[in-house]
Formats: sequence, structure tokens, C-alpha cells
Amino acid sequence: MPARHNHDDERDLWDAYATNVTREIGAPVMNWTQYAGHGPGEELLGSPGTVLEIGCGTGRTLAYLAERGVKGTGVDMSPVMVDAVRERWGDRVSFHCAEVLDFLRDHGERYDAVYSIFGAVWFTDPAKLLPLVVNALKPGGSLVFSHPPAIPGAYGPQGMYKGGFAGRARFTYRYSYTPGRWESILLRSGFSKAEVRILDAPEPDHIGTLIGQAVTG
Repeated sequence: MPARHNHDDERDLWDAYATNVTREIGAPVMNWTQYAGHGPGEELLGSPGTVLEIGCGTGRTLAYLAERGVKGTGVDMSPVMVDAVRERWGDRVSFHCAEVLDFLRDHGERYDAVYSIFGAVWFTDPAKLLPLVVNALKPGGSLVFSHPPAIPGAYGPQGMYKGGFAGRARFTYRYSYTPGRWESILLRSGFSKAEVRILDAPEPDHIGTLIGQAVTG
């Protein structure tokens, strides 16, 4: 049975998350992993003139890239989040409040790079998302994404209840695959090359980070 996304419920969930994380938005930063100062930096994107972040959250990465002359666009489905980041970074980055699939279908602009840091690539059906990302990229453009690796044996859409296990059922999904499976999905979606790997955590036995890179022909 396919995952049944309810975007209204998911928007409420991300609004609740945004209410917490936007109380104090930190300085611009470029970090692909969940560990501060660990892992690669902007070099994964190459040298783009334009970027789109899908699931942009606090906008700190877009602000970091804007400081380096990159024209950035961010999309997030939470109105609370987008209002906050527009107030903080709106003088240098263009932010849109939309569900990512709708945004990619409705906007005709194309980008040198699209990226997701624990963002929409993790939370959106890749069969629907990735072909739209291919269409949003210029020839030779790249997709870069990161999120935690799959728990061994738990692959595909992983449902998550929010707000505990009592009350009205509100949930979202994360999509988790092995690196090899991710590469197959990316190539089948229209990318010409794909490489997905797991970067070890800075401490032994801690959770690593899955990092995917793909380019269009």
C-alpha cells in the first residue's frame, strides 16, 4: 500500500516544529551532517550561480551561500517557518511557502543545483519528487541531499506519528533506502550519474550521514 500523505496534517506538524526552532535562528552555516563542523562543505554543490533548497527550514544554508554570491531560492511547506525566515533572510534569499511537489510543478525556473539537508528528499516520495527535480535543473545541474541512513532492514516509506501516541492520528513519512537502492532510484528518475555514500560519524558507533549526489545529462 502506498504512503498516504495528508499535507494539511503535515503542515501542522512542521508549523509546530518551526515554532520551536525559529525562536532563535543561528548564524549562516553550511553543514550537511547532524554534527557541527563535521563533513564536507559547499564544494559538494560545485560552483553554482543559482540554487534551490527544498525543505529549507531556517534558511541558514541559503544565507551562507548568498554571502558567497549565490542566488538562492528556498521552499518550505510551513507558513510559520517561511514567515520567520523571510523576516531574517528575506533581503538576500527568495522564500516560497508551498508543498514541494506543487512548487516544482508550478514554477518554471531552472537551477544550477537543487539540494536538501535533512529536508524534502527525506520526506517526499522519490518516485514523484526526483523526476520533477530533474526538470528543475539546468543541463549538467546537480542534486545533493543528506539525511540519516536507513535502519538496517527498514526500507521505503517509514511512518512517524507526531505528538505522542494518544489523540488524533497525525503522521508523516520518511523515505529510507540503502545507498545502492538510492543510486538506482536516481538513475531511473532521469539523472545521468549518481553516487550515494554513508559518511561515518565523528565518534565510533554513532549515527552516520547518508549523502547523495546526482547530475543531469
